[in-house]
Amino acid sequence: MFRTMITIFCVLWAAMPARADVDPDLGLQLSELFLAGETEAIWAQMASKMQSALGDAAKLNAFSQQVQIQAGSAGEVINEEWSEEQGFDIFRRIQNFENSPQPLVFHWTFDAKGQIAGFFVRPQQGEPSQAFEDYQTRTELRVPFSGEWFVFWGGRERAQNYHVDAVDQRYAYDILVIRNGKSFEGDPLSLDSYFCFGQEILTPAGGTVVAAVDGLPDQVPGQMDSANPPGNHVIINHGNEEYSLLAHFQQGSVAVKEGDVVEAGQLLGLCGNSGNTSEPHLHYHLQNADTFGHGHGLPAPFSSYMADGEKIPYGELVKGQVISPCDDCE
Repeated sequence: MFRTMITIFCVLWAAMPARADVDPDLGLQLSELFLAGETEAIWAQMASKMQSALGDAAKLNAFSQQVQIQAGSAGEVINEEWSEEQGFDIFRRIQNFENSPQPLVFHWTFDAKGQIAGFFVRPQQGEPSQAFEDYQTRTELRVPFSGEWFVFWGGRERAQNYHVDAVDQRYAYDILVIRNGKSFEGDPLSLDSYFCFGQEILTPAGGTVVAAVDGLPDQVPGQMDSANPPGNHVIINHGNEEYSLLAHFQQGSVAVKEGDVVEAGQLLGLCGNSGNTSEPHLHYHLQNADTFGHGHGLPAPFSSYMADGEKIPYGELVKGQVISPCDDCE
């Protein structure tokens, strides 16, 4: 989830490989194909885990069309560059567009085989905020679900977490359920195919509900509601200017209302696909303001959980981890 006009669509799935010998023109070629709506070649270049995550090529084509409609005519290319991050080869293209007040960034990630391991388009941001890098979170947070969930985005580096460029979502997490390397089984356009859809989302810590939105529809996977980025969501005031925001609840499932006092582990609602989201998942972040899109994001370490089978007494989630609650991990 992201609060600006164009958002993340694809994620990084591959393990950290050695660097690939990538054609220096590949990023430019793929960007041009994407803007021309010629996504078949891009789909063929994607790693198998990327293809599994998307479900089918139609979602990629729909995203291309969405960018073309919202951004308008392509303008000047400001910069193109290659870099290495976390063992991946990264190509970034920054370009002006007719309808975008900010240049758009095309961000391609390539694995050791030169295949596409990640891709997103978003408005250009400045360097990640360092204002709360050493902040000590006061609220004791617990993972807001039962069972095993997969960290889709999480961490403090761009290669781990596209949220780092958003001031209010600097340390955010996107979390879903993965089975056999996929987030769904069956029809990728059916919400019921997604393993996390309808799963219970729990209160991460006690506090008072300051916002509870419940009436927005769940989107067909691949379609996004950019007018209502968090969709159905809940914001909880934990005190000490720390607020939890949980987003993308299933329509009609939010079980709390503004003013309710809640306890850790209490049911908040069901995981859904409302708002600006490409598929069902839970978005969570901690911030120092009581309204979505305001304030600064804060580090959100959780207490007492399992990460990839290891007991973690206290820590932040990182992309690629399998997470579950733990009663004896103190």
